[in-house]
Amino acid sequence: MDKENKQYRSDNTNTGLRKKGPAGKILRFLLSMFLLAAILFAGLLEYLTLTEYRPQEREHVAVSPWPGDPIYPGISLKVMTWNCGYGALGDNADFFMDGGKSVMTADRERVRNNLAGIEQTAAQLQPDVCFLQEVDRNSTRSHHIDELIEINNTLMEDYELDYIPAFAYNFDVEFVPFPIPPIGKVRSGIMTLTDISIGSAERIQLPCPFKWPVRLGNLKRCLLITRTPVRESEKELVLINLHLEAFDDGEGKIAQTKALRDILNEEAVKGNYVIAGGDFNQTFNNTDISAYPQQEGKWQPGTIDTEEFGDDWQCLMDSDVPTCRSLDQPYAGADHDTFQYYVIDGFIVSSNIEVKSCETRDIGFVQTDHNPVLMECVLK
Repeated sequence: MDKENKQYRSDNTNTGLRKKGPAGKILRFLLSMFLLAAILFAGLLEYLTLTEYRPQEREHVAVSPWPGDPIYPGISLKVMTWNCGYGALGDNADFFMDGGKSVMTADRERVRNNLAGIEQTAAQLQPDVCFLQEVDRNSTRSHHIDELIEINNTLMEDYELDYIPAFAYNFDVEFVPFPIPPIGKVRSGIMTLTDISIGSAERIQLPCPFKWPVRLGNLKRCLLITRTPVRESEKELVLINLHLEAFDDGEGKIAQTKALRDILNEEAVKGNYVIAGGDFNQTFNNTDISAYPQQEGKWQPGTIDTEEFGDDWQCLMDSDVPTCRSLDQPYAGADHDTFQYYVIDGFIVSSNIEVKSCETRDIGFVQTDHNPVLMECVLK
């Protein structure tokens, strides 16, 4: 009897072990996968930290030796600002950061078509100065097309426009690991094209609102400043291209706007002619945006109190046509009457410049999620 009981206990124990075996293997597998994921994530953080873009506060920007046209008091200028949406945010696009779903928003052919439309519009408007934002140079999201070369060469060769380019990076990350699928490599920035002479160009770093490790996959926004001596005068024409913070808690926009204001005031003390233009991701409070009410759940821009800039500056946005549309859904095929629009692109101009007009051109958001804004002015 004892022998039988012993045999029963032995068989029962073996049976229990066999039942626990597969569960143990699964647990060990899951633990191994967790550890592997943790190691890979730590490795990615280390790689992104080692390759992090760390620009200096002020950096010289190389420009072409092409002389361009001289500047003198009384001259008229046409200045355009346009966010190009890196050639991939046409009317077919929605974007996950703006309430949409897409990460890759255009194939290579669509990017080239968008760029061709942007180039054609720029050539038709023929501004003396182009402030362009979101110009990619080697990015996964725009299929590694060098848009600086593409835009500059097309305007020069196909449209015979002799522009001098200046470029500054504000987004340089080897691999942006979010969302799924990830954004991947991004090299992008702001580009100024002008047919007037450039004496010097400089990149000035703006405050970054993000801390490590979030900042590793984020923009390091800047100002791109070009200077041109004004003939028959001791002054300079100072052109400032900008693209301020979008997806922060608001503190970043405030800090960057203050940094911009400080630089503008430095130039005002010198008596220089100054034109700052770009995508502010904010609306001037002197702009009537009642035609574009803020919809619940949609991305909301900040507001700039223009009185904080004082009497030395003119803050200009044209709200007759929206300068930007929401990317929570594609524009093509949507109800345009109920769409979310914004007025966030414009200019800040010194008081020694007479502004003749400031007009948003309605391009229908076909090539990008922004419309170009064109200003005509005269140096007093």
